[in-house]
Amino acid sequence: MELTDLKVFMAIIDEGNITRAAEKLGYVQSNITMRVRKMESELGAQLFQRNPKGVIPTEKGLVLSNYASDILLRMDEAIRAVKEPDYPCGPLVIGVVETVASSGPFIRALSKFQSKYPEVALSLITGTSPVNYEKVLNRQLDGAFFTGEFDLSQLQVAYEIREEVVLLTAADGNEPAIFPDVENTAWVVFSKGCPLRATIEDWLHSVSATPTNIVEISTLETMLNCVRAGIGYTLLTKSAVAVNDDRVQAHPVPEQYKFTTTRLVSRKAQFHSKTFAAFAECVRETGI
Repeated sequence: MELTDLKVFMAIIDEGNITRAAEKLGYVQSNITMRVRKMESELGAQLFQRNPKGVIPTEKGLVLSNYASDILLRMDEAIRAVKEPDYPCGPLVIGVVETVASSGPFIRALSKFQSKYPEVALSLITGTSPVNYEKVLNRQLDGAFFTGEFDLSQLQVAYEIREEVVLLTAADGNEPAIFPDVENTAWVVFSKGCPLRATIEDWLHSVSATPTNIVEISTLETMLNCVRAGIGYTLLTKSAVAVNDDRVQAHPVPEQYKFTTTRLVSRKAQFHSKTFAAFAECVRETGI
């Protein structure tokens, strides 16, 4: 059995269809079918069974897929390790959450990184914490920032910071600071899965309230503009709010919701990219 056979096998599993796998790999369908039959003959086991939509792996096929995925990953890491130059260069894809992407320290870290390593083609992809987490696990990102608690067993933490969470309301210059009524207000939030949205829901649940008036948005600036306009309240990390923004007012939250952790992570691997390591170093030096 050759590595190419394993690539064909995994392509069929990914596509769920031999014809689509052949198109993806640039092979004729008969070649794919022949390789599968050859593998099944060598292993003495049926690897796929047909269904109306294509094929699905058998129990033995699922066993092989676990090993094949690891083998192909290790081979890819080996090739990258051998080919990698002695200095940071090439593409680097990093996932960021809105609260990090807009922070002054992070922008300074980017500026420092680009100035120091001009041969790196850096791509920043904005996403929610759960999306970034899944994309790192699925190797769609070289690294990512996310906020909140996730299973880190398959990840390597390159940087982390404990951040204070505050309740934001529109500023009212004519009235003294009064703690807002969180039970009877609209809430401006990111999409489902956002850790701070979950915190809002937990907080309201603790006081026997339900968030019924929800304004869901996708960018930090839109969120802040909604709060400034008095449309609703929100929870944000304190670092995400400009210190000179006099159109919003920050209030402390109950102790159990007062802090969250933001991390920069990569997937655990034997090969660690010099390019990602250099990026992480700039983040550690500058902070976020």
